[in-house]
Amino acid sequence: MSPSKDPSENPSERIDRMIAELTDWRGKAFAVMRKAILAADSEIIEEWKWMGSPVWSRDGMIAVANAHKGKVKLTFAHGAKFADPDKLFNAGLGGNMRREIDFFEGDKVDERALKSLVRAAIEYNQTHLKKNAAAAKRVKAVKKTTKSATKRKKA
Repeated sequence: MSPSKDPSENPSERIDRMIAELTDWRGKAFAVMRKAILAADSEIIEEWKWMGSPVWSRDGMIAVANAHKGKVKLTFAHGAKFADPDKLFNAGLGGNMRREIDFFEGDKVDERALKSLVRAAIEYNQTHLKKNAAAAKRVKAVKKTTKSATKRKKA
């Protein structure tokens, strides 16, 4: 489902409207899933991409969601690269990058486990994506240089 474009709406408002337009079980599942994702970290950004898909990101894409006829699909961009101790991933298991969670009518969203998975995705983004890993190395190098300079001054 893709709400019509309204240039005055921000991505969060578009997602709100999309959920409201899903008047069956998918809207409720989508709302619970979204709430858990946003509760995992206060710096998560909601975006609207690819002709009508909600996307959540922090230091890189975390996940994209879509409501299909018989399911709600949550795809983690780098899901194959981090652990899923609660075994939430149930689709897209054969690839070497993405992993998916398909929610079907009657499924309960395990909010605690989903938050944990979102945090793992953020940690992966911060430590493994080139743009973030390079920045982290620069920060460590600056701290190391500062400590060395401080020791020399004391000596």
